[in-house]
Amino acid sequence: MRKFLVVLDDSRECLNAMRFAAMRARNTKAGVEILAVIPPEEFNHWIGVGDIMREEARERIHAHFEVFAKWMRDKQGVDPELVIREGEPVAEIMAQVQEDPEIGVLVLGAGTDKKGPGPLVTQLSKNSGSLPIPITIVPGDLSKERLQEIT
Repeated sequence: MRKFLVVLDDSRECLNAMRFAAMRARNTKAGVEILAVIPPEEFNHWIGVGDIMREEARERIHAHFEVFAKWMRDKQGVDPELVIREGEPVAEIMAQVQEDPEIGVLVLGAGTDKKGPGPLVTQLSKNSGSLPIPITIVPGDLSKERLQEIT
C-alpha cells in the first residue's frame, strides 16, 4: 500500500501537514506513516540521565501521536503508524524514505513567519533531487476548509 510520510514535531505547521496527509490518504485509499525524530543533542548528558530523557521524549511523542491518530481514525478513517528514529532530522527522514518502499509522498508543513518555511522544508528542498519520491509542501496557514477542497 502506498503511504504518505508526514513528520511529527512541535511546529504549528505540522498540524496542516497531518491534516493534508490524512485527507489525501482517505481520498486515495493510502496509508499514513508518521515519523518523529529525536535529535541527538537531547541526550548529551550522563548515561543514566540521557536514558531517562530519551524515554521521556518517547512518551511525549506517543502522547502527541495519539492525538493525531485519534483524529485520523475517527474523522478520516485512516489508521496511521508511528515510526520513531534518533539522529539528525533531515538524515533520518531521508533514511526512512530510502528504507520503506511503500512511502510514496513526503508531506511537510511550511511555516508562515518571516524566517522562511522552516528548516526541514529548506533542507529537504535542497535534497529533493536525490529523493525517490515527491515532496508535498503544505502552507501552514491554509484553513481546514481549503485543505478539504484541495485534497
